[in-house]
Amino acid sequence: MRVVVGAGPVGTAVSRQLADRGEQVRLITRSGSGPEHPRVDRVAADATDPAVLLRLADGADAIFSCGGPAYDRWPVDWPPLGASLIQTAAATGAVLVTTGNLYAYGQPNGPMKEGDPDRPNSVKGAVRAKLWADALEAKIHTAEVRGSDYLGAGASSFFTVGVLPGVLAGKKTAVPADLDALHSWTYVGDVARTLVAVASDETAWGRVWHVPTAAPVSIRELATAATEIAGVPAPRLSAMPPAVLRLGGLFNKQAREIRELQYQFRAPFVLDSSQAQDAFGIEPVPTADALEETIKNGR
Repeated sequence: MRVVVGAGPVGTAVSRQLADRGEQVRLITRSGSGPEHPRVDRVAADATDPAVLLRLADGADAIFSCGGPAYDRWPVDWPPLGASLIQTAAATGAVLVTTGNLYAYGQPNGPMKEGDPDRPNSVKGAVRAKLWADALEAKIHTAEVRGSDYLGAGASSFFTVGVLPGVLAGKKTAVPADLDALHSWTYVGDVARTLVAVASDETAWGRVWHVPTAAPVSIRELATAATEIAGVPAPRLSAMPPAVLRLGGLFNKQAREIRELQYQFRAPFVLDSSQAQDAFGIEPVPTADALEETIKNGR
């Protein structure tokens, strides 16, 4: 049995991939949501309670951490969830494969590579780095899979939430970013494929892997491609100055939460995923295809 915690875009994709290849999946969320599939057992439960999670994961050989607290609740809500996942993996002997991101690396000075040290320069980055450090310190079977900003069905990212809706509606859109800086965009389906591959390969455990990710493109290029796919007028973008974002953070929670991560969008932010591509033979889905899926699914 495989246990998946979280039914967002990644948890849903992992559950479907596992179930479609004949695996029995127990999908745990607070609401009991998730995809309908005869091999997916959807359970409403609080995964931060280690006694509850241990009971539900009894007999599992892999636990996939695919959920996460609300963005503004990370420092408070991630530690108990991470501790519960680690305790459960230790007690069951299951491998814990965590869906991570690039925040733990901090501000890069070039393409981010597997094996780079964690040097977080933000509160959220410190939270993610400690989760991974705690898992390693616990001496459990574990691995972490890191991707960049998501594209794909249900993807919630800087671009899909803050840029795409305005662009598709033909509105002038101010973006707190360098519109022409190269940026890596990771397809949700490729995140799921990598998580499943890592969980199934004992030689892949004990380290960080990067999701196979297509070549980077700028926000301007991505927005232009989106309008071409959707058949709407070309985007009308402008770069929002940092001072305006800081002011917006006084009134808007989302703007406040992304201020510490502005380094990711004011300069090139590029993911090198060559090691995972070579190890698992996963070729990333083209960005145009990932973007088309994003648009067709309402993002």
